[in-house]
Amino acid sequence: MGKRVAVVLAGCGVFDGSEIHEASAALVHLSRSGAEVKIFAPNIEQRDVVNHLKGSPTDEKRNVLVESARLARGNIQDLAELKVSEFDACFFSFSGGFGVAKNLCSWAVDGKNCTVNEHVNSTLQAFHKAKKPIGLCCISPVLAAKVFPGCEVTVGQDKNIDGRFPDAETASAIAELGCKHICKDVSESHVDKANKIVTTCAFMCKAPLHQIFDGIGTMVEEVLKLA
Repeated sequence: MGKRVAVVLAGCGVFDGSEIHEASAALVHLSRSGAEVKIFAPNIEQRDVVNHLKGSPTDEKRNVLVESARLARGNIQDLAELKVSEFDACFFSFSGGFGVAKNLCSWAVDGKNCTVNEHVNSTLQAFHKAKKPIGLCCISPVLAAKVFPGCEVTVGQDKNIDGRFPDAETASAIAELGCKHICKDVSESHVDKANKIVTTCAFMCKAPLHQIFDGIGTMVEEVLKLA
C-alpha cells in the first residue's frame, strides 16, 4: 500500500488560486510513487477573482473549494474535514500560485505580518505535532515560515540572479520571521529534517516547465522518504 497523502489546494489559476502546472506536476509524481491521494481546500470565498487573459481583477465572487474542484476533477473535500490520523504526509498547497498568498493567508497584502486561515493553520500544526512531513512549493513555504518560527525553507535564491528570481525579497521576509532561508536552484528542494518540512521554489524561478516539474519531483520524493 502506498503512502496516504493529503493535498491542499487554494483555488484554480496562478493569479488567484493554485498554479495549475505545479499542481499537475505534483499529482503526477505522487501517482508515479503509488501514493494514495486525497485532495482538500478551504470552503471560503476567494480574496479576489482575476481575469487571466487580461491580468486584471473582476467583480466576480468565487469559492476556493469550488474552484479547486476543477483541479481535483470534482473529487475533493472541505479542509475542515481533514483528519491527520488518516494520512502519512501532507502537501500543503503544493501548487503555489497567488491563491496561497491571497486565500490561505494574507501574505499578498500584509507580507510577513500576514494572518493564516484558521483551518490552514490548524492543519499545519496538527501534521507538525504528529511528526508527519509537509511539502510546500513556490510561495507556499511562507506558510511554514509564519506558523513555525525557526524552521528552514527555500523559495529559491535571496538575490535576483540573472533575472531568474524576481521575487527574491521573499527570502528576506522569511528571515525576518526568524526562519532560515536556504538558497536552492529550481531543480532542487530543501529538507528541514528537524521539522520534517520539504520545500522547493518552482515558479518562484523563471525556468522552463520541465525544470519546474523536476524540482517538484525532488520535493515529492523527499517528503515520501520522511513519511
